[in-house]
Amino acid sequence: MAATTSTAFEHSPAFEHWRAGYGPITHSDETVERIRALAQSPKQNPDALYRLLAAADRLTSAAMWTVVHMTYAKRVDLSGASLPLEAFKATPEGHTGGSLNMVPAFVGYLAANTLSATTRSWVMGQGHCVAAIEALNALTGDVSDAQKGRYDRSEKGLSRLAADFYSYAINAEGRPAVPIGSHAGPNTAGAISEGGYLGFAEVQYVHAPLPGESLVAFVSDGAFEEQRGSDWTARWWRAEDSGLVVPIMILNGRRIEERAQIAQQGGADWLADHLRLNGFDPFEIDGRDPAAFVWAILTAEERLGRFAGDPARVYPAPIPYAIANTVKGFGFPGAGTNAAHNLPLAGNPSRDEAARTAFNEAARVLFVPQEEIAEAVSAIAVHQEQKRPPESRHPLASRRPSAPSLPQPQWTDKSAPADCAMHALDRWFVSLVNANPSHRVRVGNPDELRSNHMGATLDRLRHRVNTPEAGVADAVDGAVITALNEEAVAAAALANKGGINLIVSYEAFAMKMLGGLRQEIIFARHQSTVGQSPGWISVPLVVTSHTWENSKNEQSHQDPTVGEALLGEMSDTARVLFPVDANSAVATMASVFEGRGQVACVIVSKRDMPHRFDGAAAVRFVADGAAHIDGQVDGAELQIVAIGAYQLEEALKAAHRLKEHGRRVVVTAISEPGRFRIPRDPIEARFVASDEELVRLFPVDVPRLIVSHTRPEPMLGLLRRLDSGPKHTVARGYISRGGTLDAAGLLFANRCSWAHLIDAAAPLAGWSRNEFLTVAQRNAIDGKGSPADLTTPTK
Repeated sequence: MAATTSTAFEHSPAFEHWRAGYGPITHSDETVERIRALAQSPKQNPDALYRLLAAADRLTSAAMWTVVHMTYAKRVDLSGASLPLEAFKATPEGHTGGSLNMVPAFVGYLAANTLSATTRSWVMGQGHCVAAIEALNALTGDVSDAQKGRYDRSEKGLSRLAADFYSYAINAEGRPAVPIGSHAGPNTAGAISEGGYLGFAEVQYVHAPLPGESLVAFVSDGAFEEQRGSDWTARWWRAEDSGLVVPIMILNGRRIEERAQIAQQGGADWLADHLRLNGFDPFEIDGRDPAAFVWAILTAEERLGRFAGDPARVYPAPIPYAIANTVKGFGFPGAGTNAAHNLPLAGNPSRDEAARTAFNEAARVLFVPQEEIAEAVSAIAVHQEQKRPPESRHPLASRRPSAPSLPQPQWTDKSAPADCAMHALDRWFVSLVNANPSHRVRVGNPDELRSNHMGATLDRLRHRVNTPEAGVADAVDGAVITALNEEAVAAAALANKGGINLIVSYEAFAMKMLGGLRQEIIFARHQSTVGQSPGWISVPLVVTSHTWENSKNEQSHQDPTVGEALLGEMSDTARVLFPVDANSAVATMASVFEGRGQVACVIVSKRDMPHRFDGAAAVRFVADGAAHIDGQVDGAELQIVAIGAYQLEEALKAAHRLKEHGRRVVVTAISEPGRFRIPRDPIEARFVASDEELVRLFPVDVPRLIVSHTRPEPMLGLLRRLDSGPKHTVARGYISRGGTLDAAGLLFANRCSWAHLIDAAAPLAGWSRNEFLTVAQRNAIDGKGSPADLTTPTK
């Protein structure tokens, strides 16, 4: 044991009681020295500190004991007796090793909160380690509403917890029948992220806390190589608009089947050097000891707080970063092996006597008597006495910013010359920012805002940089987070749940954001399903430079997949919208910012387009999800349904030619296809259009041609309520043909030109295309002539 300047602390009974450790938990000389230095702080009562840390040891051991029972057992025995064969699960599951590693980390977080009488926020990137959180929540009594009365630290409550974990129980509605899953979810008290997509918490946490808050982010060494972008934390953090962040990497050295890159490169020393190069202030701790995590959190906050309080501070900020050294599955047989990722025992205790013996012997070491658990919880869970919220209601878990003030749009007159919808959107978003100075703003930008016609937004908010460049829209306090990493910049907006956010991307680039978007959408939807209401202001993802106008970058940039993919999610939470002009683009954005807990993909053209709506009509278009643009529903012989701006223009051209020949055609634009789908559950049913609304917009017994920005097949499937069968309904859209083509060329290549639409529609109405198309035009669409022969009809 290292020498100390005070023998009083060295011989204190409270110190010796903690110093002795508990179960598998021991305290290294380095941790002891750090804790004794902490105890000498004028703010600390040494004996109270040591008693708290001794309680943390016991709570850690009890939670590890609970975790292994959750994996392997159907029940627990709080007498500490060995479990018999029939008490074990036939098919154990659990991500056990990582969960065991998370227990001392989370106990350290709880104890740090107690020590400072502060409820910090937390996020866990390793959502599969949820057993650690659920075990500790049950032991401390800080469970979600759905779990109250079901899980507690009684034998019945912990047995129910173990039996429910990976029970695969399903109810009559086809939903999970127990309030616990394989990953963090809305029923995991305090969870704000599923953590199923490894690496996204790592790129989000720096953008999450507001000034005055503190966030502890538990991150993974596996995520370090899974998702780049967390290296930039020091690049983005600002004391002026951010709360404190404390990243803690659980460095257990293993991926699922191999060592992590960090271990292969040289371990914690290599990682610390790497972090320093990226602006961090790293330090190592013992990842097996809750006291080490307490010290790490308090020390990191003190260091970052000191930097924040320095008026001469220069960015990037030296973000303290704790590297918690441990072995995967510490405290249980199989620790450090590949098997520790999930099932660390060499066999199944329900069938293998040796495995059963190994389980019972290891559980005996971890066992904590009930009265000691109660004493430990009483020492740590003192929220009422400290007049602070429990960890289940930490600031990030309770986000509900005030509704933004939505400025009145400056509507464009329909008679005005064609204009770019992105310009109008840009102007309105700047007015939104100006109208809401109390809302923190984040714009996620993977490429060029000016190229995407968001120059006013860039000039107003500016790129966030450490060293601004003269004559460029840069600033140390800029709100535009720019990097050629789509996941990282989207994370800046998705994490800023206390403010106003926007993501702008090329349509094809947005595909790289899909995993992060889905994680937010899924978590928010699950919250709605269990009766919780996500409080954050909805986030628009504006995708432009899209499929039909991207001629510069070949077919890789002609990809409508992101909208198609998001239309597969529940439409009440994942909105996909297709404004067709400047006014409808602005009305769409206002509609998004009125919402809560939604991600909205807004597909916007950046080339000049005609004005099809005045202001009032644009608002109705967005509110109703569709609108008639040309012609009358009554007596119509054909309806052309357009989804997308370019598609609407071709539909109007086709309708004009048909009407020149005496045909009665109505052209209808859809702004939000998800409003007209067959609902898949009661929540979505409240969002979609009623049968009466559907018939008003899409009359029965009228032949219908759908032309879509997306591929036709998924859109036709989505709009099954509009489909009266292949003889009466046909769809056209992107058929994966492209290249270095302009908009007209792409429309022709994908059989979506006005002439192709007439060719598709004529058989539906019993007409001959020969009535409407010249020989040259017919030859052109049949591949026998030239696309140049498609003379555009006069409108």
